[in-house]
Amino acid sequence: MTLIHMNFRSWCLNTNTDVAVILPSIKQGESAQAYYRSQKKYPVLWLLHGTLGCYNDYLRRTNIELYATENDLIVVMPSALNSNYSNWSNVIPPFHMFDYLTEELMPLIYGWFPASDRREDNFICGLSMGARGASKYAFNHPEKFAACSCMSGVPSDIRTIMEEGAQNPFYAREKITVEQAGGLDSFLNSYENVWDKVETVAKMTNPPRFYFCCGTDDGVYPNWLHFKDYAEKIGLSAVFDEREGYGHEWRFWELELQETLNFFGFHQGKKQQKAKPQEKLDGTLV
Repeated sequence: MTLIHMNFRSWCLNTNTDVAVILPSIKQGESAQAYYRSQKKYPVLWLLHGTLGCYNDYLRRTNIELYATENDLIVVMPSALNSNYSNWSNVIPPFHMFDYLTEELMPLIYGWFPASDRREDNFICGLSMGARGASKYAFNHPEKFAACSCMSGVPSDIRTIMEEGAQNPFYAREKITVEQAGGLDSFLNSYENVWDKVETVAKMTNPPRFYFCCGTDDGVYPNWLHFKDYAEKIGLSAVFDEREGYGHEWRFWELELQETLNFFGFHQGKKQQKAKPQEKLDGTLV
């Protein structure tokens, strides 16, 4: 496994930013010259962190390095601060996180690394805030991704949230997003309104494949169920997976990261086998 940490000046973000990249590694016995000059292009997983997180969250708390190595998969993990993967144009200087991934980071990765830019080789996944980001990118740019996985996060029904006001647990967060967009009408007509884009993508001839998962003890779970009902009503082809007793936690995300890779079409490594019985000196089995 090759792990790269990049820190560079981003023109979309107007600041220095961090990105971790996992690259496939040469296998034992392979020719180094043949391997590095093969010009092979590898599939890419764009992996987005959650609120209060950063580019190295998955490296510290999951086995993503192992899974990437087993599957010859490039994994790109950018830092997004607490941006909600949105363009914050009203701050000085502007911080355009939504534009950053598709307009700056993706060209960088495709240009500098052996990464395939074909739609069928690109996948996006995130947890919590990163799940909302992943859905934001996949539903706004369905032509860029073969599949999308959202762990503990789904598109928001902004109309219902605004109508319910403070009694809705997501009102405070979404109110800020609506204000940043310039008001409700502007929000509804912007890339932020993922809810209304779901039906459009559902009607595509060849939409990305979607995977949504949540723990039943997660505070997001009621919102997740609301979106599940909506997605089924409008005919979005998607897999919904819930796990009893799990909350908003890394134990859940580690399990679902493996399920995500399986859903994307990657294997999960070698299956564990039970140890063979051993004989004692007296001939009985241990």
